[in-house]
Amino acid sequence: MTDELTADVKQQVINRGAALVGVADTARLAGLKTIPVDLLKPFSRALAIAVPLPTAVFEAIEDRPTPIYASIYQTANRLLDEIAFKTAMGLQQAGYQSLPVPASQVLDRETWQAAISHKAVARMAGLGWQGKNLLLITPRYGSRVRLVTVLTDAPLTPDEPLANRCGKCTACRDACPAGAIRGVNTHSHYQNRNEALDFSRCVAKLTEEFAALPHIGAPICGICIKACPYGRKGGATLIVA
Repeated sequence: MTDELTADVKQQVINRGAALVGVADTARLAGLKTIPVDLLKPFSRALAIAVPLPTAVFEAIEDRPTPIYASIYQTANRLLDEIAFKTAMGLQQAGYQSLPVPASQVLDRETWQAAISHKAVARMAGLGWQGKNLLLITPRYGSRVRLVTVLTDAPLTPDEPLANRCGKCTACRDACPAGAIRGVNTHSHYQNRNEALDFSRCVAKLTEEFAALPHIGAPICGICIKACPYGRKGGATLIVA
């Protein structure tokens, strides 16, 4: 019954427009910072949902985000919020407590923290691994995805995390316009952001420079995402030695 329910829920998520969906056991997220701190308490599972962004939008990025990328970024977030809302309501109607967490909502501007890290949930749900750019890297789309989370107490079968495949690649570090990425690899995840990159330098570049550009208005970049060999040409699956 559990496996059947899981397969049915995942198929519904795909039918609503998602490309990837996985299930994380929230016990594996113990210690993850959330707002509020007891956000996960009522929920035993977390659905990680991803939609890909068009490959061509990244090819147009050179040394700064483009207005088209900014618009597509927001469109993906709206789509994810709709998918998460419908998924949570479907689970609720089936008798399960469920909560959609907004795709892109910063609650603490000092730490740039959301209610939960969608990247951490997606990693534990088997969608990808944490790359040297601190983003989730999926085998098919690289970091060219946006993420959302649905928390639930439905007895879904959890997925297993993927092994890190970044290897010796330093493409994101070499491309970073802020020089913020350290190029340090991890087998599972970084203990803190600054282990992977100079977070304050990254934030300054995005908030003080890129967000102020005409028709951007948001702290986005896209350059390290474009540089990653995963996700190029619509989803080539490769392993970087």
